Amino acid sequence: MREYMTTRDIVGPLLLVENVVDVTYGELVELEFPNGTRSLGNVLEVNEDVALVQAFEGTRGSNPSETKVKFLGRSLELAVSKDMLGRVFDGLGRPRDDGPEIIPEKRLSIYGQPINPTARDFPDDFIQTGVSAIDGLNPLVRGQKLPIFSGSGLPHNQLAAQIARQSAVLQRGAAADEIGEPIEGEFAVVFAAMGITFEDADFFIDEFRNTSAIERAVLFLNLADDPAVERIATPRMALTAAEYLAYEKDMHVLVILTDMTYYCEALREVSAARKEVPGRRGYPGYLYTDLATIYERAGRVKGRKGSITQVPILSMPDDDKTHPIPDLTGYITEGQIVLDRNLHRRGVYPPVAVLPSLSRLKQKGIGPGKTREDHADLSNQLFGAYARGLQAKELAVILGEAALSDSDKAFVAFADAFEDRFIRQGAGEDRSVGDTLALGWELMKLLPRTELKRIKDVFVEKYLPAEEDADA
Repeated sequence: MREYMTTRDIVGPLLLVENVVDVTYGELVELEFPNGTRSLGNVLEVNEDVALVQAFEGTRGSNPSETKVKFLGRSLELAVSKDMLGRVFDGLGRPRDDGPEIIPEKRLSIYGQPINPTARDFPDDFIQTGVSAIDGLNPLVRGQKLPIFSGSGLPHNQLAAQIARQSAVLQRGAAADEIGEPIEGEFAVVFAAMGITFEDADFFIDEFRNTSAIERAVLFLNLADDPAVERIATPRMALTAAEYLAYEKDMHVLVILTDMTYYCEALREVSAARKEVPGRRGYPGYLYTDLATIYERAGRVKGRKGSITQVPILSMPDDDKTHPIPDLTGYITEGQIVLDRNLHRRGVYPPVAVLPSLSRLKQKGIGPGKTREDHADLSNQLFGAYARGLQAKELAVILGEAALSDSDKAFVAFADAFEDRFIRQGAGEDRSVGDTLALGWELMKLLPRTELKRIKDVFVEKYLPAEEDADA
């Protein structure tokens, strides 16, 4: 290790260090400022004997001539152990729950190792979130990347905590009409929050601790007043912990990242300090590539029992789906769950907008042996009927209700009941997929039998409740 006092310039969190030898990209750096404080950083760029260093905790109160820079010869690492479960860390992996330091089994680079595409296994196992709007219509599949597109003021934090508490991988059912039980002891949640307030941090910690979900979770919390540069490392810390639990401890890991918008804002801030040519809306031109290095760390690997499933959450500025962050995220991931402001105003929780939401792998994770044989047909019928009900509502606004046929009125009644009974559920209500399917079949009673065109007749005969059952 060499120590340098050859800093030429300091701009924001960046330092330009000259006359360096054998420095590599991503190398960890220890900084000592004139007032005696120390900070960590990493190398962003190397050009011959000049290195651009990024300080994780800011450079306030420093000056170039008296700042010491020590290159440590390794990248930023996370100390990992199964003892991480049940613990709360800050954005750089340091304990923030007053607990002791982790005694590591090993130290892993937070940048991970890329998965060879030929080694990837196809995602095809259902994950039960306990939320009907997701499980019934746009299911989450083990190894998938399924983001939630939210907006400012919408309850995405509450939904994230609920999914983290309730999620479980189901055993495969022995028969086509049998739903497996949740697998115990092999499921873990890695939760990373970026740029959140003290109030939100307390909310997440209390949510996990009060429901004992903390025992199977690892929390990384980066607060709004923490350095923006630390925010860039937080999701990589979380994914490193997830990779260790999944591929070395054979666990099924659900990674929840909230809020990716704050991550991208931090990336833009550092890019501006580097005086890079900005891309769309001031974000760096490599935003797509950078997001891909995070999202593509989800998946399953052939020959490994464990898996990593990702649910990134982002708040769309001005509810704009064409904004660079949701736009690029949608290209990389396999669908999206969209939260709707109008549903939220009407008091519907979770305010999931069913029609623009999509899970591209849903057909691979449902059906006989995974959930139940009727799941795909029922999901298609619910989606189609709800879309027709909303269309009839729009027609009634223009022409009046008198212009609606009896069939249209039935679909309008179905759409109202669907929002009130299927989408709406309590923040602490955990519905099994069996409960969700049963609720869907009850709603089918509101439609004429002749309108159930997307469900096989054999399933209608087998699962549609009789009139007396529906009345009861």
